[in-house]
Amino acid sequence: MKLTFTKMHGAGNDFIVVDAINQDVSLSTEQWRRLADRRFGIGADQILIVERPSEPGVDFRYRIFNNDGSEVEQCGNGSRAFVRFVVDKGLSRERSIRVQTMSGIINPRMEDDGSITVDMGAPRLEPGEVPFDTAGLAGWAEGEDTLWPLPVQGKTVFVSVVSMGNPHAVQVVDDVDSAPVAQNGPLIETHPRFPKRVNAGYMQVLDRHHIRLRVFERGAGETLACGTGACAAVVAGIRRGLLDSPVRVSARGGELSIAWAGPGQPVYLSGPAVTVFEGEVEI
Repeated sequence: MKLTFTKMHGAGNDFIVVDAINQDVSLSTEQWRRLADRRFGIGADQILIVERPSEPGVDFRYRIFNNDGSEVEQCGNGSRAFVRFVVDKGLSRERSIRVQTMSGIINPRMEDDGSITVDMGAPRLEPGEVPFDTAGLAGWAEGEDTLWPLPVQGKTVFVSVVSMGNPHAVQVVDDVDSAPVAQNGPLIETHPRFPKRVNAGYMQVLDRHHIRLRVFERGAGETLACGTGACAAVVAGIRRGLLDSPVRVSARGGELSIAWAGPGQPVYLSGPAVTVFEGEVEI
């Protein structure tokens, strides 16, 4: 079968976007993995599927597959690509849409300047909801946050745990360029304290409204930007008393903006979404 697709990116976090409304799409884990392979396929961090909604009051259903073929709950940069795609393809005439994801409803909207803002919902801050196993651990209070000790390669790192619909472990580092992302990121991702694996974030605070960030993502490795990772890092930084909203997040692939008014309030993610090319691939 032939599959039409659009290649997109948000601050360097790249996607294959597939319209499953106007074509039949039913692929195996191995087929998703091959499509995302940068040598044998199209190449992407994630594959985004646009489907008809399965519940009332929603415009679309949004499914996300990592480049290892695993389906995941949420992708912030992908949600911006999603709304750009459905508007550009004429699937919606609205500038603000309601989108059903595995972790709940999100509300992306296209701004007048062409950037896209997504209401990512309120972060989940209880360890059990991330999920993170705290049994036998003693947390360290910092501001309104709790830092949890995590043994990694014989050393202990202290992380904030946050769910943005998907799990994140955020640590503060002096310099993201020298942070051991490639070495320790996979060990944190698969740490037994995180039963659903975790995205490992490395945050360098430049001032109270600006951070640098690298993220080793579940099932994708380090990406040039991670939208939910940026949200989680800013939430952790505000709770620790290190940051004030709004915060500019400098990732290796570009700039994102995050705003959060505090516990119980939604996190707003803003940034670019760009179409790179379109094509057709034989499956």
